[in-house]
Amino acid sequence: MLEHLELFFKSIFIDNMVFAVFLGMCSYLAVSKKVATAVGLGAAVIFVLAVTVPLNWLLDQYILQEGALVWLGPEYADYNLSFLSFIMFIATIATMVQLVEIVVEKFSPSLYNSLGIFLPLIAVNCAILGGSLFMQAREIGTFGLALNYGISSGIGWFLAILAIAAIREKIRYSNVPPPLRGLGITFIITGLMGIGFQSFGGMLTGDNEPPEGTEPTTAEIENVEEKDLIEKEEVEDAKAVSYNDVINE
Repeated sequence: MLEHLELFFKSIFIDNMVFAVFLGMCSYLAVSKKVATAVGLGAAVIFVLAVTVPLNWLLDQYILQEGALVWLGPEYADYNLSFLSFIMFIATIATMVQLVEIVVEKFSPSLYNSLGIFLPLIAVNCAILGGSLFMQAREIGTFGLALNYGISSGIGWFLAILAIAAIREKIRYSNVPPPLRGLGITFIITGLMGIGFQSFGGMLTGDNEPPEGTEPTTAEIENVEEKDLIEKEEVEDAKAVSYNDVINE
């Protein structure tokens, strides 16, 4: 349970797709002018990541890794199909994006029209493919953790585009210098938000905590204090002797 919670919060705040690795920036900048549109696209990204990351985990575990085909028989134990990772991952992603596009067009034509070309472009959104590739690179051990990682990565991307959309709606009424209007101020805000998200790193990972086994015990502290006291007394005695010598002379 603790491992799931740590992965969940780390994927949202520390390893945020937008603010940490700058993936999915194209749709992040283009579809973040209105909150309603950003919510629709963010929900679609969450769904696609939640489905494709665990599916690609199964493909990686039972088909693509070296020796993954051993379940077919001992003669397949030496096969390594990892060179097919990109093709298989993209095929899974494209299939799910096509399903999402059909559902959105059927039940919400207005959202479908507002998203425009960026809805089918989820298939080639680097944040979606990045989720599966990071899952593979980090060697996530179980299907549950892969599902957790997919959902949390999608939520992180959703929060990023929702926050910037809300800010961009309000900033229309602000007095922004002409050279910074549009994408200029958006990039500046994105950088500041990235710094804010990264500030959670030490809190969630415990980077400031000392390594295990390095914390001194009570006996060690007492020994150090005793040694310091003895050294201090020796220094004071030496000063007293030298002062008496000077007086005698």
